[in-house]
Amino acid sequence: MSYNVGDLVAEFLSAINVDTVFGIVSVHNIPMLDGIGRRNTIRFVMARGEAGASHMADGYARTTGKLGVLFSSTGPGAANAVPGLVEAGFAASPVLHITGQTGTKFIGRGMGTAHEVPDQIGMLRSVSKTAFQILSAQQALGILTQAAVTALSAPRGPVSVEIPIDVQRTAIARPAALDTLELILPPPLVPSEAALDALAEHVRKAKRPILWLGAGAREAAAPARKLLDLGFGMVTSWAGRGTIEEDHPRNLGGLNGNGAPAVQAFYAQSDLMLVAASRLRGHETAEFSLKLPANLVQIDIDPTAEGRTYACTMFVNGDVTLVLEGLAKRLAGWAPEPGYQDAFAAMKRQARADFAATMGPYATFPADLRAALPRDTVWARDITINHSTWGNRLFDLYGPRDSVYPIGAAIGAGLGLGIGAAIGAPGRRTVMMTGDGGFFLTIAELWTAVQDKVDITILVMNDRGYGVIKHIQNALYGERNFFADLTGPEFSKLADLAGIPYFKVDRAEDFGPTVAAAGKAPGPSLVEVDMTAIGTFPPYAPYDKKRS
Repeated sequence: MSYNVGDLVAEFLSAINVDTVFGIVSVHNIPMLDGIGRRNTIRFVMARGEAGASHMADGYARTTGKLGVLFSSTGPGAANAVPGLVEAGFAASPVLHITGQTGTKFIGRGMGTAHEVPDQIGMLRSVSKTAFQILSAQQALGILTQAAVTALSAPRGPVSVEIPIDVQRTAIARPAALDTLELILPPPLVPSEAALDALAEHVRKAKRPILWLGAGAREAAAPARKLLDLGFGMVTSWAGRGTIEEDHPRNLGGLNGNGAPAVQAFYAQSDLMLVAASRLRGHETAEFSLKLPANLVQIDIDPTAEGRTYACTMFVNGDVTLVLEGLAKRLAGWAPEPGYQDAFAAMKRQARADFAATMGPYATFPADLRAALPRDTVWARDITINHSTWGNRLFDLYGPRDSVYPIGAAIGAGLGLGIGAAIGAPGRRTVMMTGDGGFFLTIAELWTAVQDKVDITILVMNDRGYGVIKHIQNALYGERNFFADLTGPEFSKLADLAGIPYFKVDRAEDFGPTVAAAGKAPGPSLVEVDMTAIGTFPPYAPYDKKRS
């Protein structure tokens, strides 16, 4: 049997240690997937739609730190993958998207070939870190290598590669370079000694410092812990959670100020905030209205991040781990003012209690669920009321890759993200919390979880509508809840149809134990929380006060 570019793609992925890919077989990717199938060294997870597959590749990349690989069809299929590529961009996830294309002689000619869309590569460039087009067999190995390196290089992100069907079928000699192939990533950006000296001198003057860690600091746990041991308090972005375990008395985690008056008051008394690899996104800072300490120092590998959202008094360009290591070394012997550490811990207790008190009948949910689940549980979420309140702020996380959620705040990504995360974390249980509205958007992926026997508990917070939208409508649009109520299936029958265990919660006190019980058996399970029985979730900031 002759060797072709499709075989090269399959061997390339194995050579760079990819063992799992996600996608859908299509007329325009058969040669590549045939190469994968015949070699049988890579697990191919058969999604039910490209949107689900793209979110799975992203979720897998987040829990493993490795390359997530997605195969899509051409044209409409590639377009269906766009939501996942956009979300991977928000999350800086290293996702390699490989798609087909019509034959090279037809590209861009508008001749109506199957799946043809105008400027597919332009569409993919607009939603990826970059995109490559392979127009000859001789280019294939080099471009694939460059694409993978680009996806994995800081700042990481999704990269697309388009390979026309005739190129995939082209017979070639097997490249000997596949036997010794290595991805050579650029080294970490080393900060200058002068910059580190200036940073240390600046920080030494602080008496009440706070460290804010973003997702880009996920690998910087060791030096961040040294700063915490010296006496810093800390918070994280919602995407940066778990870098330091959140049961540490001076780690607020995702309770970083928005909707937490006690935290905001403490910020006003702080004389330094050290922001490490975080965008300080508008979604978390109430569109930048959250008042952070005026003395704000920013560390980022991207020089264009300086002052992008909040003005900073100092900016250090470099790899965040190296910067924090250099800073911690230079701060030996420094300490905050007496009593600061105890004050921070007391503020944390107060802020958490205050926030829980706003949640009505759901006040016990985070503590009860945390007590019922293993410490290494992967906590995946869709955008829903429970996620945006306690799921992001009060449910403690203990590892930097334990948290997976749609950073772009779009509903519907949760199930795909959760399935990919679970596949990337074998031996651990993944709990994926979604609302009924978000679940319906990709409900077909339930059968992906069934077919692949994925260890995931799907937790559906069922309020029979778009709860977040209703809060906005009630606060800003005269309580006119247009188009916000949903009719859906009976979840018990849905679980029966899928052949998976089903559990129902209609009392708050049963929540934690029921979710724990649902995770005892291997494979997927479904838990429905009947929010109409438990009670309406109270509006949360900024929708907790009606506006004129």
